[in-house]
Amino acid sequence: MTPWEIHAVKYADRNARTRADSFLFDDNHDAPHAMDYYIWVLRRGDEVIVVDTGYDTAEATARGRPICLEPAEALAPLGIAPHDVTTVIVTHLHYDHAGGLHLFPNATLHMQAAEMAFATGPCMCHDALRMPFSADHICEAVKRLYSGKVIFHDGDAQVADGVTVHCIGGHSRGLQCVRVQTQSGWMVLASDAAHYYENFMKQKPFPIVVDLEDMMAGFATLKRLATAPELIIPGHDPLVRRLFPSGVAPHITRLDPGPQGQVPT
Repeated sequence: MTPWEIHAVKYADRNARTRADSFLFDDNHDAPHAMDYYIWVLRRGDEVIVVDTGYDTAEATARGRPICLEPAEALAPLGIAPHDVTTVIVTHLHYDHAGGLHLFPNATLHMQAAEMAFATGPCMCHDALRMPFSADHICEAVKRLYSGKVIFHDGDAQVADGVTVHCIGGHSRGLQCVRVQTQSGWMVLASDAAHYYENFMKQKPFPIVVDLEDMMAGFATLKRLATAPELIIPGHDPLVRRLFPSGVAPHITRLDPGPQGQVPT
């Protein structure tokens, strides 16, 4: 099997945060704790799969959470134009992962059926559960469904040779991680199944949670899926950019060669 390249494309950050925003039951709750936002690109020859789509300036303005680069601009150094992408894996429908769906009009979306049901069901009557979603993004996913461009999965599934998805839940009902065959072995893009290394390494749950038991069990699932724990890539940890080699632009990190530094344990 020819391995895939994986590129982590940073498009935003949010540094005015504390550890209380990242961990439940943390003793050092008021210490600063930064967050990065990524789109991931899988590439093998002419094959391209985009994992999550980020969010754009309109969403950034609405939420008061500025972005550094528009998603299309962020992807440009990789020679990727959103209109040319035909496969997008949506790990879940929160605004920072599905806020750019409209930028990829020709893509078929791969998502868990449980996520669409959650984002369009009675749970959205609760403000606290609805907060990470934006109606326009969910409507875009529904429109894509009605145009025949959504493939639903129920649990584990193969998207392409060497690329599988696995339902984790916890943070969102249908959150899925992505397992990819690389030159370093099976690498797992955790997305928000683990925002930070510390979540799964120290068994510390993230505060935005739908099902705490699923979140905790998901940490073990990530470790089972990856060839080694250092090949689990958390969804928002700035440490990723320091541990893995630089890519083709300052905001892009190459993941598939494996970490070049010591991953925290």
